[in-house]
Amino acid sequence: MAAALDNLREGGVVFGPSGISFDEEDEEDSPAVLLSVLVQHGQVGLCFYDSQDSSLHYMPDTPDNQELHLLVRVIQEVSPHVIITSAKQERSMTRFLQQLGSNPHYRPEVVTYPYVDFGLEVSKQRLLSAHLPFLPACISERDKLSYLSSCISFDSSLMLRAVGALLKCLDRRRVGVELEDSSVGVPILQFHAYTLKGMVYIDSDTYSVLQIFKSELHPSVYKLHSGEKEGLSLYGILNRCKCKFGSKLLRQWFLQPTQDLKVLKRRQEVIRFFTSPQNSDSLRTLQSSLRNIRNIPTLLRRMTLSLTKVTDWQSLYKTVYSAVCIRDTARHLPQSIQLFRDISEGFSDDLNYITSLISRVVDFEASLADNRFTVKPNVDPAIDEKKRRMMGLSDFLTDVARRELEHLDARIPSCCVIYIPVIGFLLSVPRLPNMVEKKDFEMEGLDFLFLSDDRLHYRSQRTRELNEFLGDLHCDIRDMEMAVMAHLQSAVLERSDSLFKVLDLAAELDCLMAMSSASQEYNYTSPKLASNRKITITQGRHPLLELCSPVFVANSFHSSESEGRVKIITGPNSSGKSIYLKQVGLIVFMALIGSDVPAKEAEIGLVDGIFTCMQSRESVSVGLSTFMIDLNQMAQALNSSTGNSLVLIDEFGKGTNTVDGLSLLAASISYWLGKALGDVPHVLVATNFHSVVQLSLLPSSALLSLLTLETAVDGDELVFLYQLKEGICQSSYAANIATLAGLPTSLVQRAVEVSELYRAGRPIKRTEKASLEEETKRCQFVVEKFLSLNLEDKDLDVQRFLKEELLPSAGDLLNRS
Repeated sequence: MAAALDNLREGGVVFGPSGISFDEEDEEDSPAVLLSVLVQHGQVGLCFYDSQDSSLHYMPDTPDNQELHLLVRVIQEVSPHVIITSAKQERSMTRFLQQLGSNPHYRPEVVTYPYVDFGLEVSKQRLLSAHLPFLPACISERDKLSYLSSCISFDSSLMLRAVGALLKCLDRRRVGVELEDSSVGVPILQFHAYTLKGMVYIDSDTYSVLQIFKSELHPSVYKLHSGEKEGLSLYGILNRCKCKFGSKLLRQWFLQPTQDLKVLKRRQEVIRFFTSPQNSDSLRTLQSSLRNIRNIPTLLRRMTLSLTKVTDWQSLYKTVYSAVCIRDTARHLPQSIQLFRDISEGFSDDLNYITSLISRVVDFEASLADNRFTVKPNVDPAIDEKKRRMMGLSDFLTDVARRELEHLDARIPSCCVIYIPVIGFLLSVPRLPNMVEKKDFEMEGLDFLFLSDDRLHYRSQRTRELNEFLGDLHCDIRDMEMAVMAHLQSAVLERSDSLFKVLDLAAELDCLMAMSSASQEYNYTSPKLASNRKITITQGRHPLLELCSPVFVANSFHSSESEGRVKIITGPNSSGKSIYLKQVGLIVFMALIGSDVPAKEAEIGLVDGIFTCMQSRESVSVGLSTFMIDLNQMAQALNSSTGNSLVLIDEFGKGTNTVDGLSLLAASISYWLGKALGDVPHVLVATNFHSVVQLSLLPSSALLSLLTLETAVDGDELVFLYQLKEGICQSSYAANIATLAGLPTSLVQRAVEVSELYRAGRPIKRTEKASLEEETKRCQFVVEKFLSLNLEDKDLDVQRFLKEELLPSAGDLLNRS
């Protein structure tokens, strides 16, 4: 960390002791950058304000390690003049600030605010009260909240709390408005999502809809309150790590996908090596050693506090011994692979030293039996001598007790000499029946100490001599062994850097072997990583659905730099549109973490972000409707995507009026098609708004590609073929799918009838059933009419009566029913 911070003096900018910066060429107009950061539970949330353009940049909550390497990179890129943080901080942040303060080349001003100033609700209120000149002054708080939720992620609580502290600092210092009236607030003209160079932007909604992570409650009743387990997710099927730190690092890779081709190719070459069947023995050997890698930071922390247990020494020995085995195995593997070379060189001879030292010093069998640190023989002659005395003490004390018995009262049948740590040697005799009161315990030449288990304990002249001659053997041995343990701890701690290097490299090796195991089992292939803007996937598969479905139809994807970058996919419901979108997103994501991908072939160009507008969700925390959240997701994609981004949109616009939804969708697609060629992202749109194409609502462009998923109609039955092809779906086949879903046949038939009348522009007649009361009256009328008929009348024309008088009434009744 210190080395990285030393490199922060760049571009001719010098920072004074007070943290005020000045440029060597222009001292007066140097813009100020204020950064606010909060670190908690391995997550970093930060934001910064740039007075040059009055913009607020925010980075969603991101995991970081104990050395805060991510935060160091942010400071290297941003070079803030002021760093704002909480007075209540974790140890890692405190250590970071101390190292920052000792850097002679870069000393920003550090401002600490009370923890209460980083409260979530306080921060939301400050954000609502912020001076946003581009919003109308009469805007309501609810509308302002809706707008802000489209600009900044309310799901990142640490970042949002950092924003609150930043706004407080801006108001106090009046950055950029120092000469203005006090009623004028510090302006914020724009919000920007900040992503480190080389990192890929993916928000929490994208992680959720692509099912990259999926937490479930543990099925065991004993673990309902202890946490969650990983469900069916991409992380779940790839995480085959053998040690805890491997799983932790793999999760960090998932949360920080990268565009750095050097990093990705380093991972790919290891995965490619282990997926080869001829290297399966090496894979199994290394994985068996990785199982013994324990929590090294915790072990070393206990050593610094002198709280080491016997099991800790055992864990450390297994860890270091296994690390030596990993190194020896790696040295027999191709050294052209960077990771194997790093392990061969990085796992130094310190590991052999620590292993042999622990093996020579610690007696694990005796330590586990006595539940304390025990030293092996021939380590310390003084300890060995005292232990020999302890071992021969039993026979010696028996002889002493026999001599003592000769001088005791004849009524006492037996006695023994015992040793009690701290107290020393004592004479122990049985309690006689006549010994009731304390005065009865007195014996000549003996000093009574205590009564225990009907035995009296005394100190005699001989026991005093034993104490002087032998001393407190037990405590002496223990103290001497603790001194040996202290020396052993110091020797280990002096080589702690080697142990931390073991942890880092072993975790990386574990992750890559886990992904190679998954690649072998699921028949993945290594993607070609390129620095262009193309994405080509041949016969790609959905990595999760193919595990759940007995048959999966593979589909390809091609998006070049000048053609087919915006694809509109139409097709019936349940035809596989959403699966195809997620499939493309997951394959690209897997390539960006260095993994093999489920496809026959794949070439993945530069991708700097994956944006999704899929699977709407309600958000109680910000009080937004489902459609508003969809709009926020679309706004994020429109405003933040670049020519290297991947945008996945599924059924956007269905949450509102059909015409309005169709208009918004067409306008969004037209916006991308109208951009410069180099600024158009890879866009996949799945929709049932066939009119967006049929009505020619989109401009003609080579960038636009129309696709559909094949279906076949066999009589009245709709068959899904799930095969992607060029073209437009002519019908949504909603009636067929409704029948498949089990809706009543009469209901579906009526729906088809209404649909046909609506398409033809003909009036739609309502089909209403008469109420029970009306039906009763009609039946009563028919009965009365019939009963009033005189059947004896010779002129009675029954057919006329039924046709003209009775049946019209019955017909009306039937029509209403």
